[in-house]
Amino acid sequence: MATAPKEAANTIALEEIHTEGLEPPKGQKTFTVEEAVETIGFGRFHIALFLIMGSTVVAEAMEIMLIAVVSPLIRCEWQLQDWQVALVTTMVFFGYMVFSIVLGLLADRYGRWKILLLSFLWGAYFSLLTSFAPSYIWFVFLRTMVGGGVSGHAQGLIIKTEFLPTKYRGYMLPLSQVFWLAGSLLIIGLASVVNPTIGWRWLIRIASIPGIILIMVFKFIPESARYNVSTGNNAAALATLQRIAKMNRATMPEGALQEPPKERRGRFKDLLHPKYLRTTLQIWIIWLGIAFAYYGVILASAELLERDLGCTSRTPPSENAGPVSEESRSPCYCHPFGPSAYRTMIISTAGEIALNPLNILGINFLGRRLSLCITMGCTALFFLLLNVCTSSAGMTGFLFMLRALVSANFNTIYIYTAEVYPTTMRALGMGTSGSLCRVGAMVAPFISQVLMSASFLGALCLFSSVCVVCAISAFTLPIETKGRALQQVK
Repeated sequence: MATAPKEAANTIALEEIHTEGLEPPKGQKTFTVEEAVETIGFGRFHIALFLIMGSTVVAEAMEIMLIAVVSPLIRCEWQLQDWQVALVTTMVFFGYMVFSIVLGLLADRYGRWKILLLSFLWGAYFSLLTSFAPSYIWFVFLRTMVGGGVSGHAQGLIIKTEFLPTKYRGYMLPLSQVFWLAGSLLIIGLASVVNPTIGWRWLIRIASIPGIILIMVFKFIPESARYNVSTGNNAAALATLQRIAKMNRATMPEGALQEPPKERRGRFKDLLHPKYLRTTLQIWIIWLGIAFAYYGVILASAELLERDLGCTSRTPPSENAGPVSEESRSPCYCHPFGPSAYRTMIISTAGEIALNPLNILGINFLGRRLSLCITMGCTALFFLLLNVCTSSAGMTGFLFMLRALVSANFNTIYIYTAEVYPTTMRALGMGTSGSLCRVGAMVAPFISQVLMSASFLGALCLFSSVCVVCAISAFTLPIETKGRALQQVK
């Protein structure tokens, strides 16, 4: 907004500026948004955007991870069976799946900024209502609506991707995992203090505070310049780019901002165009499998801690062992987390950042496809290692490595998906991928919280097999996006 007549003009005002598709005079120099982003380079604007958008990831992580630390308590309060506890998580991701496609379509048509703001208002509202849920049915419904709101947070990643110069995307986007880790650790830490004292309802209320605070800083986030150009709103895109250049103390390219040939935006059939059909189908498989593995690890960790499904519980009971209590056999088994359980969750969650340096190196030097193939293969191996009879410390170590690997998988596929599609269908591509991702997340609770109790090895083999399929799909992806400029049109 630096070069506009009124410097105080905000993003919303810029968004309403429209051009009539005027062509630059013949012979005049022109430049594209991609060229402007590369010329301006990385600077203070990107650091501020990284911190604000990263904070949205903190809020998202707290809302998603909340179920893992609340499940034992609602099981006790409403005397729930295994399948009822699993259904809570499944319905959260059902809401995410349904609204992810809808909000992706709307973001490609009406802008990333508006949908991101709407999703935060929606999520914060229903999250607060959840804390007053009078029954299990109401709790499930309200958390489903929270899942729908959280699905729009992916627009924050798209905004970051569309403003970052090519050579920085492979470094800055994986660092966003730090914010997810911060949100996960924060909710576990809060749960260890709040749950035993004032209860899970207050935990939900406290967890909604970051999302409410972030709504207040959304006016500092600009609409994507790439989106504005794709809609013919060149004046708004130019004003945003000039503002970024001023913040970064850089110069703009010479000439006029050139509008690309206009295309219809946000059409589902574009994802299945022959140019992208194979890529789209393989990306959907990978997203589904990664989410299945990621949330499978999280929920399996909680089940291992809550029910002691580790090595000792899988060995036949000795003849001298005392009688097994009726409570532990009950389908409504009630055992809230203790301090040691929270400590193990914190250690394993910290693993999410352990491989970040190697993940960044792999993404930038080996490429997106090969890096993802390697981490998915290692994930399959470590799932099987959970069946090895080991000590509590050994189990914690395996969970630590699994969290590190599944986190690296998510880093890579997020970057690849945001880079492979052009601006006119990028939000839709992320939205549909996010929906398929939630199909995997919806199935994971029934494997981690139901099947694992009946057949520990069977559940692990299923998780491992899915990871192998994803590794093969990643290796055979037809497009490598390493060093590739973001495409503006199809």
